[in-house]
Amino acid sequence: MDRVSVAVGFATLAIIYKIYRRYTGISLTDVAGPESPSFIMGNTKELYQGQAAEADFKWQAQYGDVIRFKGLFSEDQLIICDPAALNYIFVKAGYRFPKSHDRRAISNMLNGKGLTWADGEDHKRHRKVLSPGFGAPESKALLPLFQGCAESMSQKWMDLITNSKGESAVLNIAAWLSRAALDAIGEGAFDIRFGSLDSNGSPLARAYSNMLTDVFGSPSNGQIVFQEVSRHIPFRILEYLAETSKSPRMQRVREVAVLATSLARDMVKDKVELLLQGKSNRDVFSLLVKANIDTDAKAKLTEEELYAQMRVILFAGHETTSKTISWALLELARHPEMQSRLRAEIRETEAVIYARGDTEFTVTDLDNMPYATAFIKEVLRFYPVVYQAYRCATQDEVLPLSQPITTRSGKVIRELPIPKGTQIVASIAAYNRIKDLWGEDAHVFNPERWLNDGTATEKKATSVGVYANLLTFLGGVKSCIGWRFAMIELQTFITEAVGKFEFALTDKCERIRREPSVLMTPMVEGEFEKGVQVPLRVSVASRTETVCD
Repeated sequence: MDRVSVAVGFATLAIIYKIYRRYTGISLTDVAGPESPSFIMGNTKELYQGQAAEADFKWQAQYGDVIRFKGLFSEDQLIICDPAALNYIFVKAGYRFPKSHDRRAISNMLNGKGLTWADGEDHKRHRKVLSPGFGAPESKALLPLFQGCAESMSQKWMDLITNSKGESAVLNIAAWLSRAALDAIGEGAFDIRFGSLDSNGSPLARAYSNMLTDVFGSPSNGQIVFQEVSRHIPFRILEYLAETSKSPRMQRVREVAVLATSLARDMVKDKVELLLQGKSNRDVFSLLVKANIDTDAKAKLTEEELYAQMRVILFAGHETTSKTISWALLELARHPEMQSRLRAEIRETEAVIYARGDTEFTVTDLDNMPYATAFIKEVLRFYPVVYQAYRCATQDEVLPLSQPITTRSGKVIRELPIPKGTQIVASIAAYNRIKDLWGEDAHVFNPERWLNDGTATEKKATSVGVYANLLTFLGGVKSCIGWRFAMIELQTFITEAVGKFEFALTDKCERIRREPSVLMTPMVEGEFEKGVQVPLRVSVASRTETVCD
């Protein structure tokens, strides 16, 4: 009997057991949620084949912040966006709600056995070794490197505009930002010059380009079924299938894995040699390797785990940042008045910088621009590129609720008992649009909510996220370790781009959709074969424009 047959057998038994538990233990069937159109597929097609978070928003509007939906073979699962429940899941009882089995398999496939794969004691060990590289001082020290990469990108744009027939050029800014962010993470995290912005680019940049959409974009019914079934298949079998599958999607992932791991192996060797010579750089990976050498033997990371950490940092550090900035510039193109106001604030701050005899922004300068800060917070709220997180209850639990919910039978409950094994989709996107937190216009992009003690700063009864009460960087033990790093990079690139250029919509912008491919990815409907796209018309910004009212 081959391993696939064994895997299917395990999955079948697990599903039968789940059905048995459904009718003999704690039940979620009385929780309100959408009707299932199919016993086999449940609601999974609507959840995973629409635009990113589209079903989340629809069901939240209909059923509230706790939603029961049907998974494969009508298994009861939950979408949670209630603040108190999410605080419990991520902050108070984080290690009792590990990443679901299938999602750990995806993490392993993409980045190996690194921080995003680890759980429990392994996660604590990984995080302890990684933490020295991601503190506030370490993140602030990277500002000059980020500025250099942002300036390199803007110079490339300036050359393209100068060489164009008119006074502007249509650029796929998403592709440019991906390459620039890879250069930034290369220099800041590893002290390596990838040269991704050069005309030929780097092999790693070419390998990463559109990988997520190639592998996870537009999932078929069969892929959804396998994804759901895979959480019941033993992990070793999933590893074997990922390593041996002849699927073009799996081969694409393995191509990137081989390249990134080879780079990591060389890098670890070089960093260790420097440390043994009494030399050390201050890049994130050097700090990581040093911390690992200084760590007690039992807590050390293995070589495989060190390689995986590099892949995690590379992937998370450039994919999430570049997509966030892409969405930000798209919103500025949609709202010229916001763009003018932001540019005016940047120019005012530049004047202050020049007056004191400096030429570059400091972190304090970036933090002291109130509208820029409000705008970036609104981008993170409205476009959380990691829009869902997947968790599983390891024991019977009782979730606290911020607001009581009414069950289908009419009962009002203020806490929700859930059975062991419950699969939970924590909707980051839907939490970020709760009207009680963010105002009645929560589905409108509006930076004003963050200014003048607006709605977003008033209602924080239950704190969940590590930044601005947003869930975008998660919270608790599994919060994004590099959120400070990401914030400085966002501030730097947006300040550089908006200070020098003006962005306008093109005809294709009306067809940009939020493609679900692990991350919320901007793509043009009807042109998915072209991969990630945000085509904007870019021109050099006037130095004499006035702020729009």
